[in-house]
Amino acid sequence: MSGWRHPTLGTEIDRSEPRRAKVDWTPIDGFAGDTLASALLASGPRTIARSFKYHRPRGLYGFGAEEPNALFDVVRDGVTEPNARATLTPLEHGLLARAVNATPTAERDRHRWLDLLHQVIPAGFYYKTFMAGGWHLYEPRIRAMAGLGRLDPNTTPPAEVQTRHATCGTLIIGAGVAGLVAARKAVDAGEEVWLIEQSAHLGGALRWRGGVIDGALWWDFVEDTRARVLASGGKILTGTTAWGAFDHGLIAAHQAEAHLHWQIRPGRTILATGAVERPLWPAGNDRPGVMSAEAAHYYLTLYGAVAGRRIVLATGADSGYATAAALAQAGAVVTLADRRAETPDAPTGVRHLTNQRLQSVQGRRELFGVTLNDAFHSADTLLVSGGWTPSVHLHCQAGGKLDWDAGKDALVPRAGTSHMEVVGAANGAFGLGAALVEAGVTSADTTDWHWHPVRPYPEQRGRIWIDLQNDVTLKDVKLAAREGFTSVEHLKRYTTLGMATDQGRTANFTGLAAMADATDRTIPETGTTTFRPPVQPLALTVLGGRRRGDLFNPPKRLALEELHRTAGAQFREYGGWLRPSAYGEEERDAALSEAQAARDNVAIYDASPLGKLEVIGPGAPALLDFAFYNRLSTLEPGRARYAFLLQESGIVFDDGVVLRPAEDRFIVSASSAHVDAVRFILEDPRQDRFDPSQVAIHDVTQAYTTLTVTGPRAQDLLRAAGIATDIPHMGLEEVTLDGFPLRIARISFTGDRSFELSVPLPKGPALHARLESARTKLNGHWIGLEAVMILRAEKGYILVGKDTDGLTMPQDLGWGGPRDRREDDYLGRASLRTEAANAPDRRQLVGLRVDGEALPVGAHLVPLEGPRRSLGFVTSSHDSPALGRPIALALLEGGAARIGQSVGVFQDGIVQTATVTAPCAFDPEGERL
Repeated sequence: MSGWRHPTLGTEIDRSEPRRAKVDWTPIDGFAGDTLASALLASGPRTIARSFKYHRPRGLYGFGAEEPNALFDVVRDGVTEPNARATLTPLEHGLLARAVNATPTAERDRHRWLDLLHQVIPAGFYYKTFMAGGWHLYEPRIRAMAGLGRLDPNTTPPAEVQTRHATCGTLIIGAGVAGLVAARKAVDAGEEVWLIEQSAHLGGALRWRGGVIDGALWWDFVEDTRARVLASGGKILTGTTAWGAFDHGLIAAHQAEAHLHWQIRPGRTILATGAVERPLWPAGNDRPGVMSAEAAHYYLTLYGAVAGRRIVLATGADSGYATAAALAQAGAVVTLADRRAETPDAPTGVRHLTNQRLQSVQGRRELFGVTLNDAFHSADTLLVSGGWTPSVHLHCQAGGKLDWDAGKDALVPRAGTSHMEVVGAANGAFGLGAALVEAGVTSADTTDWHWHPVRPYPEQRGRIWIDLQNDVTLKDVKLAAREGFTSVEHLKRYTTLGMATDQGRTANFTGLAAMADATDRTIPETGTTTFRPPVQPLALTVLGGRRRGDLFNPPKRLALEELHRTAGAQFREYGGWLRPSAYGEEERDAALSEAQAARDNVAIYDASPLGKLEVIGPGAPALLDFAFYNRLSTLEPGRARYAFLLQESGIVFDDGVVLRPAEDRFIVSASSAHVDAVRFILEDPRQDRFDPSQVAIHDVTQAYTTLTVTGPRAQDLLRAAGIATDIPHMGLEEVTLDGFPLRIARISFTGDRSFELSVPLPKGPALHARLESARTKLNGHWIGLEAVMILRAEKGYILVGKDTDGLTMPQDLGWGGPRDRREDDYLGRASLRTEAANAPDRRQLVGLRVDGEALPVGAHLVPLEGPRRSLGFVTSSHDSPALGRPIALALLEGGAARIGQSVGVFQDGIVQTATVTAPCAFDPEGERL
C-alpha cells in the first residue's frame, strides 16, 4: 500500500462527488473525474493484475493506451466489457471490475505456480512441445488457460453506435501543443478544421506539465484555440480515438461517449499523436511498484494520486526532472538517479545522483528497493524514463515509412511517404520547446529534451521483461536470435513480442534494439514492424453499429408493395429485396397456377429489383468489353445482349442483359442481389485501367419501377394498355407515355415473349394502373417469383449462385464461344485457358428428367454402378405444370457428354434413376420468344 491521494492536487477530479467501485470484490473509492487507474493508484493496492503467461503479479505502469497490465472485465449497468484498460475507464458508482487472467483475484491467483516453470517454458515452447501426438490433444486445455478477459454469455451489448460519414478541410489528430498550433495555423489560413483528441480535454501534456505558448499561459492558449476553431465553422471531437487510416485518406474514429463511429475523408490530415515514454530494464522490472515516470506526473497533477512515498526516479532523460520536482513538492521523498554524468540542475528537495546504472529491482511480490551501481537504495516506488518513442501508427497504416534518427534515438516518419503531415513529438520534436520551434512559434522555452540512449544491458543477470503484456523477456529475444528468427516479423511471431492489445507501445522499440544487439546489426539494418488497424482495441459493437435484428441488412422494399398486397401477394426476401412470392394463401399451389396461366395466356410481375447500372461516356464500350466475357462494343444501339461477368479466376460472378440505348450509353441489368458488387467490379478497371473522365457509372436501380409482361398474349396486353411497340426479341426502345419516359425492352426470363417496361419511380403507380386495367380485360394474372422460378427452370435459364457454384466457368454453362473467339484481354481470360479450366470432367449444366416426384435440391448425382461418389448435384427442381412432370437442373461431371444417359440421384440413403437431358426442357427452338 504505497500510493496515496494528495489533499489538494488534482485538476480533473471533483472532491465534492465521491465515487465507489469494486475491484476484485474490494471497494475502491475515488471522485468524479477519476479513472479506474487513478482511483486504484490513490487507494494503494499494488498487485492489480496477473501476467498473461506466467501469472506474475503486476501493477499499474502507464496512463493511456500503452498500459500493459491493468486490464479488467468491467460490468457497468449490467453490461460486461471485457479487457477494459483501467487507464481509459472512467470511475463510476457501482462499477464492478475483475482482473483478467486471475482466479479468484489478482492478489490470490491460484495459477501463480506457473511462474515456477519459467525455466522450461520459454518462447517457442508451444511450437516445439505440442507437436508430438497432434496439437488437437492439447489445444482445449491450453486455450482454456490462455486468453485474457471473458465474455459474459448473458450480456448482449446494446447496438447503440451510429456510423457517420463526414468530410472536412483539415483533420488534426491530437490536441497537444503541436496539434493546437497546427489548428491555429490552419484556421488563420481560412481552412475548415476538425480536431480529434482522445482524452476528454484539450492540451495534451500541457495539462500536467504546464507551459507558456506565444506569451500566454497554456490554458489561455488552449481556450483561445478552441474558440478560433469553432468560430471558423470547425468541429472538435474530444473523447475520440482515431483508430485506423485507410485507402484514399479515410480516417476512422470512435467517439465513445456520443456512441458515434466517424468515417472522415479530410482534404488534409495532420498527425500530432505525441510519443510514448520508454521504460528502463533492470532485472525484475515487472514488479508492482515500477511505473512510467510520465504516468506518475500525470496522475499527480490531474488526479492528486501520488505513486509512492519513497520514490527512486531512474532516468537518462531531461523529461524526468520536472516529474521529480513535482513529486518532491507534493511531499514524496524523491531520489533522482540519472544515467548521465552531465545533467540539468537538480530540482529543489530532490536527492540527485549522476552516472547511475539501474541494475535490479528488489522485492518478491512488490518493490521495496532498487540497486544502482551495486548499491541498494530503499524505495517503495521506482519510476523509469528511458526516452521517447514517436506514436506513428496511423502514419504507417497510411503507407508511411520510418527513418532512423540517431540524434533523436528514434524512428521518425519519412516525410512524403503517407498522405499525412506529422508534427510534434510524433515527428521527433520532443518537449514543449522543440514542438514550438518546429511550428515556428515564439517561446521562452526553446530547449529540446535530451537523453542518453539506454538499452537493455545484455549481461545483466536476472529476468528482464521486454514486453510486459505478453511476458516476453530479453532471454526470449536472444533465444529467437540463436534459433535464426532474426527478422523483426519472425521475432514477433516466435515470441509474440508486440502482439498484445497494447500493440507493443512500450515493447516494440526495445525488442528491435535487443534483436539488433543480439545479431550485431544496427537498428536500420534490423528493420521495423508493420502497423495495422486498430491503433488500440475496439469493441465489435463499434464496427457493427446498429446492424442488428431488424436493422441487420434490412430488405429493400418495392414502391408498389401496397398494391401487390392489395392483390393478395405473399412476400419473401429475394436477393435483399422483399418481393411477392405468389398471389394466394397456399404459396406452392398458387405458384403452379400462376406458371400455368403465364404459359397459357399472359402474366405480369414486378421486376423493379433488376439492376440498372448506367455506364455512360465514350469510354463505355471499351470498359464493358474488358469487364464482360461477351464483347459488348459490337452491340448495336437499340439492342440488348445476354452477357457474363467473370472474376479474375474465370468463375462466373453474375449474368444479365446489357442494353444499349445510345452509342455512348449502356444499361447493365445485373442480378438483384449483385448490383452493388457488379458496380464495384466495374469501378476497378474504370479507375485503374481506363481514363475515368471518359466513362461514368451510375446506379439508378432504385430510381425506376419495372413491370414485366410475359406470355403468348403479352403483345395483346400492351395494345390493350395503349402501349404500341413492334420491337424484335432483344430489342429496345425509349418512348413517352402520358408525358413520362417509358423504356421498353423485349427480354425474356420465362421462355415466352416478354416486355420489360421501366418508368421513373413516381410514375410506377400510373403504369401499374394502366397494365392492371388491360390485365383484367384479358383475364391475365399477376405472378410472383416462385412462378417465375418455375418458368425460367423449364427454359433452362440459370440463376447465378443457385445453378452455379464457386467453380463454374462460362463454358460449363454452354457458353464457350467467346473464350474461343476473343483475342483481346478481358477479366478472367487467362484463367479460362488453364489446364483445370479445360478439363473434360468439369461439372457442366444439364437437365434431369424423372418420373414421380420432383428431385430434392442439393441431392448428389452418383454412378449407377461401381463405387459411389459424387458426380455433381441438383441445383434447381420444380414440378412443371406446362410439361406435366418434374424438371430439374444440375451440375454434372462431364455433363454434356452424358446427355441421354442415366445417372443416380442419391438422397437420404436412397438412389433413384434420372435421365440426363439438355438444360432446356420447354420450347427448345425458341419459337415462343
